[in-house]
Amino acid sequence: MRFVHATLPQRVVFASGGSPEAVAEEVSLLGARRVMLIASGRAAALADPIATRLPVVLRHEEVVMHVPVEVAGRARRAAAAAEADVVVTVGGGSATGLGKAVAMTTGLPVIAVPTTYAGSEATNVWGLTEGGTKTTGVDDKVLPRSIVYDAGLLTLLPADMSVASGLNALAHCVDSMWGPRADPVDRALAGEGIRALTAGLPVVTADGGAIEGIEQTLYGAYLAAVAFASAGSGLHHKICHVLGGMFDLPHAQTHAVVLPHVLAFNAPGAPEAERRMAAAFGAATAVEGLAALRAEVGAPRALKDYGMPEEGITKAVAPIMAALPAGNPTSVTEENLTALLRAAWEGERR
Repeated sequence: MRFVHATLPQRVVFASGGSPEAVAEEVSLLGARRVMLIASGRAAALADPIATRLPVVLRHEEVVMHVPVEVAGRARRAAAAAEADVVVTVGGGSATGLGKAVAMTTGLPVIAVPTTYAGSEATNVWGLTEGGTKTTGVDDKVLPRSIVYDAGLLTLLPADMSVASGLNALAHCVDSMWGPRADPVDRALAGEGIRALTAGLPVVTADGGAIEGIEQTLYGAYLAAVAFASAGSGLHHKICHVLGGMFDLPHAQTHAVVLPHVLAFNAPGAPEAERRMAAAFGAATAVEGLAALRAEVGAPRALKDYGMPEEGITKAVAPIMAALPAGNPTSVTEENLTALLRAAWEGERR
């Protein structure tokens, strides 16, 4: 057994119902006194109790999906003008992503308070969109110093968003089984992440206020993100990043739709990883396990339902081929990639 595994330095706080106190403690530990609080208008009610416990000098509400470069620029300038010394984000992946964009050029520490299962808070991956192209990269400066998980903040998350976001987290697990830097530690974390998400997501879907279900799903999403940060972006994420940036598709739903098609595509070429995933799902095969979970929670099915045009199938092939990760278990050609995209666009059952 020969491999190198890097563990990212980060504090993780699970504090159901206690995010205001927990975030204040994390800010205090950093010695920060001028907080830039990033939260969209939709997340204001969740952010308000946290804000009351912090020395907030700026509340920034312009949060946009896929973090357009012009939005990032305005946030960076606002942080500088306010002389902020820490960024606190309250929201889903878009809010966390904007906080990362600020950190990337300012070096400010970030404390993330997730309100979805996006997982961005546990990675050092950033993403920016310009001219219909989403660019991602890795920079340790963008890794949040602390995460505060408060299950109480997710009790009002709509069921369809919980499903899409939870399946986005599951996609981190799947990609971590065969990403370009995947190692045994990543696979162990991803396997436990699949188990936790499979246990928690149906509970959350049935009862959005079930704290134990939310906690289990958050736990799985965190493990998924940690594994993904180490293993790197696999085929699934390369596809979704191209589609999301090119057609401005909703992030979580795109991942939820594409995931079963990539799993079915790659699983035959990675039998050991497939067995791990099947066991984590508690199913005979990984494909069957994911299909059963998707059926139970009512997963999104087709890219066409979220605004991707049919001609986008052909348009997306070349940029995806150019972004293919090293070591994908199944050889990717223009023909089989086109078939995969068409199946995802049409909503073919997997």
